[in-house]
Amino acid sequence: MVFSSLTFLCIFLPAVFIIYSLVPNLRFRNALLIIASLVFYAYGEPVYVLLMIFSSVLNYICALFVRTGRGKNKAVLIIAVVINLAILGVFKYTGFLVGTVNNLFSLSIPVPEIALPVGISFFTFQALSYVIDVYRGDAKVQKNYFSVLLYITFFPQLIAGPIVKYRDIDEQIMNRSQSIEKIARGLRRFICGLGKKVLIANTMGQTADIIFNSDVSALSLPAAWLGAIAYLFQIYYDFCGYSDMAIGLGLMFGFEFKENFMYPYGAVSIQDFWRRWHISLSTWFKEYLYIPLGGNRKGKARTYLNKMIVFFCTGLWHGASWTFVLWGVYHGLFLLLEGAVPAIKKLPRVIAHIYTLLVVTVGFVLFRADTIGQGITVIGKMFAGFSFTDSSLSLALTQLTPWFILMLVAAIIGCAPIRPLADKLRANLYGEAELSTGMKVVQITLYALAFVLLFWCMIRLSATSYNPFIYFRF
Repeated sequence: MVFSSLTFLCIFLPAVFIIYSLVPNLRFRNALLIIASLVFYAYGEPVYVLLMIFSSVLNYICALFVRTGRGKNKAVLIIAVVINLAILGVFKYTGFLVGTVNNLFSLSIPVPEIALPVGISFFTFQALSYVIDVYRGDAKVQKNYFSVLLYITFFPQLIAGPIVKYRDIDEQIMNRSQSIEKIARGLRRFICGLGKKVLIANTMGQTADIIFNSDVSALSLPAAWLGAIAYLFQIYYDFCGYSDMAIGLGLMFGFEFKENFMYPYGAVSIQDFWRRWHISLSTWFKEYLYIPLGGNRKGKARTYLNKMIVFFCTGLWHGASWTFVLWGVYHGLFLLLEGAVPAIKKLPRVIAHIYTLLVVTVGFVLFRADTIGQGITVIGKMFAGFSFTDSSLSLALTQLTPWFILMLVAAIIGCAPIRPLADKLRANLYGEAELSTGMKVVQITLYALAFVLLFWCMIRLSATSYNPFIYFRF
């Protein structure tokens, strides 16, 4: 089940929210959320829900023994890391590794067809962060198994993040409140995320799919750039939309999650981009891989090596394909370039912004491509596709429908830091003892527009079957 489905919007969410709101005791509320989360996951993964429960039991037990009265138990930590990564490796990378070995050594080993559990990368990393934080002393061990189970399975962030660290919500599990203000903010945030996904991301995705699925020999510069830009906005509004929906849902149930995106297309360097893009993943790799490898504490050469290892793993985390790995290495190389050439950081802001967007756009072509060869060909067409034919021009022009252009404009505007301004306005409104009539009108109007957006999204979902879940491979 995904958030952008009528089953979730019309049945699952209303039922869970109403029952949750009627239950007075927090322990019973937590029990309800656990049951609801397991049902949510089992709706699409009835067998693999057992795998997720096993992961929660494994990491709960390991956390109990990773710190003892005599200190830290490193052996238990190693066992937890090995088993978690082994589970992730078996389900996500077995076919990829066997296929790579076959290609390298001209073998014909049967490639196992193992279905990928949705969200396995997200809940595995969450579980690992819990055990590691307990080992380090950054989080208190939780002796109540059901609290750990809720942390790992909680449906808002289960299948598409953000990756939540246990230490960030441990107090909220047994001590949180549900208020009208939180519910209202959460619902509006959820609807905004839904709009990003259903209206903008899905529209951009249809165009990206058509162009990337076309015969690359028929592509020319306009179509190649249109496909690249469409995917640039699809992946952002799809992922950012899901994060908004997760944060909004969390607020509705009393949880406060950290932001996962901070307007990354406004970045002025690749380093700045990664401070703003998928923040929960980049901070996870920084805390649990980069710093343990030595970070920047062991000389420039070791720092460069550590960064490349992190970005190799970042690419591999996204999917079992060399296109993802190349995308990660590509970003790592530009980070090294920015560190080695200080002049890049001194570029005028406009030039730096253009440079960053260009690098990110080209990188996402590799990310979207089915093969490395296709990605390189499309990039070549973007910069040297001057062989204009009727079919290549028609491919681009037929995608420029009024609806696409409208959503493209909305996508460009949405990359601006609108939400901080809105949050500042909201803080000012709620900070006053009594709202003025004008302020009340503004608030009522915003919520009315949110519900109009919700119904619009539901109409779009009911009218089309195109609603891809692009994080399935994650």
